[in-house]
Amino acid sequence: MDVAIVGIGIHPFGRTPARSGLQQGAFAAREALKDAGVEWRDMQFAFGGSASSGNADALGNELGLTGIPFINVANGCATGGSSLISAYNAIKSGEHDIGLVAGFDKHDRGAFDADPASLGIGRWYGEVGMMMTTQFFAMKIQKYMDDYGISKDTLAKVSEKAFINGSLNPNAWRRQPIEVEEIANSMMINDPLTKYMFCSPAEGGVALILCRGDKARQYVDKPIYLKSAVLKSRRYGSFEVFAPSQALEQVDGPTVDAAKAAFEMAGVGPGDMDVLQLQDTESGAEVMHMAENGFCEHGEQEHLIQSKATYIDGSMPINTDGGCLANGEPIGASGLRQVYENVLQLRGDAGEHQVPGDPKLGYTHVYGAPGISAVTILQR
Repeated sequence: MDVAIVGIGIHPFGRTPARSGLQQGAFAAREALKDAGVEWRDMQFAFGGSASSGNADALGNELGLTGIPFINVANGCATGGSSLISAYNAIKSGEHDIGLVAGFDKHDRGAFDADPASLGIGRWYGEVGMMMTTQFFAMKIQKYMDDYGISKDTLAKVSEKAFINGSLNPNAWRRQPIEVEEIANSMMINDPLTKYMFCSPAEGGVALILCRGDKARQYVDKPIYLKSAVLKSRRYGSFEVFAPSQALEQVDGPTVDAAKAAFEMAGVGPGDMDVLQLQDTESGAEVMHMAENGFCEHGEQEHLIQSKATYIDGSMPINTDGGCLANGEPIGASGLRQVYENVLQLRGDAGEHQVPGDPKLGYTHVYGAPGISAVTILQR
């Protein structure tokens, strides 16, 4: 049985002092319901997540108490992807016909302040500096650059593209392009990553309406089909954020496993994708994830990024809405934002940031602590 996305809604990302995170989630949910031409009372189930704005099922207080099962999901930065996979399985199993997925957050300003003990890690992890994720990701991309010949200029160009795309997206937080020289010369956070190479904790909400594929045209003329939805966790030997140890021999990370499984499930390959949304917690992550998801060989990113293949009008458009770099990362909503963007792209409704050439297949990838990756493939 196919699963379709028939409604999408978003609350603009960034800072919205007048609205709580829950209210931003409710805003997105109402937009998604309106987009699908349905009412909240029509929903048979819901899944949702929020890391710092209360339980997602509190949306019932905003939307109405209808008695449906609403299950809260928490899975780090992959919370949105995990919520979507849960809804996908609920429909695929035949248990339900239509339901809602929502994610929202309203994070405090400044970096996330995680506790090693809460993640099953010893104090040593913090003492060597890796509990500070900016330092962990800097260490990871340093090694990758040395192994595969990636330049600092390429890292800056990833951010430059993100801010250009964000300037075209009315729902993005960062709406101003920034020149590559300013990015490269901005405040150094953790070498080689500067201020403008990191995303920031943010605010926002996204909601999606999913239904059985054979009933999708009852709601919309342009349903988008969820051909695969996969989540994988780290294996022993992969070097991931908040890993409890480091093996002598490194193995592929969860992104590689999730990508392979998603392509197999959908019956397509990397070369078939028309638009890509890849986790870009920082600019180095986008570089590494290009190869880990199977879209190039390790080291080929240098040429692809320098030649602007990853721009909206390039051969491999990546993070067409500005990604995490331009939107920030409200944890509950971030993975769903990627799906929202791909639905827009496949409908042909993305406006100034629309990918040319009538895209038919879209790919999303979200990565989070403690070393988990979620992948979806959408088809028009």
